[in-house]
Amino acid sequence: MTQDNLTEVMEFILLGFSDLPNLQGFLFGLFSVIYLSILIGNGLLIFLTKTDPVLQTPMYFFLGNFSLLEICYTSVTLPRMLADLWSPKRSISFLACAVQACFLYILGAAECLLLTVMAYDRYVAICKPLFYPLIMNHKVCVQMVVASWMTGVPVMVVETYQIFSLNFCGPNEINHIFCDAPPLLKLSCGDASNVAVSVLVLALLFVTIPFLLIFYSYVKIITTIRKLPSSSGKSKAFSTCSSHLIIVGLFYGSGSIDYLWPNSSQSAGAGKVLALFYTTVTPMFNPRIYSLRNKDVIASIGKLLPKSHRS
Repeated sequence: MTQDNLTEVMEFILLGFSDLPNLQGFLFGLFSVIYLSILIGNGLLIFLTKTDPVLQTPMYFFLGNFSLLEICYTSVTLPRMLADLWSPKRSISFLACAVQACFLYILGAAECLLLTVMAYDRYVAICKPLFYPLIMNHKVCVQMVVASWMTGVPVMVVETYQIFSLNFCGPNEINHIFCDAPPLLKLSCGDASNVAVSVLVLALLFVTIPFLLIFYSYVKIITTIRKLPSSSGKSKAFSTCSSHLIIVGLFYGSGSIDYLWPNSSQSAGAGKVLALFYTTVTPMFNPRIYSLRNKDVIASIGKLLPKSHRS
């Protein structure tokens, strides 16, 4: 096919859940409730970690930033998904698709790095408690958070540019719930193998390396906890880590399968389900996991209730 015969794609069609026409209204209502719960739940955690003096510690400072990140991450995909469920058009411009993908990758990289920082915080608190105030001072915590948010920006901007610099001249239907590299590469007219390798390498860097650091941190943490003399000390140490471990399992489990497994062995339906897990399910469960399993957060929520409800 010559360059003159190529038809430049100006917009894409996000198929989303169009294969379930009878469930569009139900799905719109379901995801509306989920999005509202994500905003309220994570917003409440941000408010508590900023206003309650008891929660003015590095662990809750990171949790507040993680909750903000979850709101931003979900807001990149869910409003668009809701609009597609409400309207039969489902079209998204080439530029809007690129912007959505870029923010998705930047925030996804930030989430991987921030989860690693939170694991390091627990490692220092449990394995080096005497040095904890010195190592995890406010300046260091701020620097870690800024690095988590910003490290992926230049890399992901370049990666997004490479993806959307490919030739898109044929079908423009993306069989996914948002603009993402795997389904976009399938629509490319030319050779996309180099970009596919680049996507895989970045996934390995921002998913595998942080996960290995988290794994190493928890190996050291568990080794230290096993040496604690009292069972109450062991229980308290495990309780401060369990919430973080659940979130890591949900996010990394679905994200790594989606990006690191061969696309040829993964159906479009499975890809959508996995994408929902790391963009929707994890942000939805984050405030519930941290509030239900954390006495300090429960006590902080109790302070907001009227006295009649507390008693």
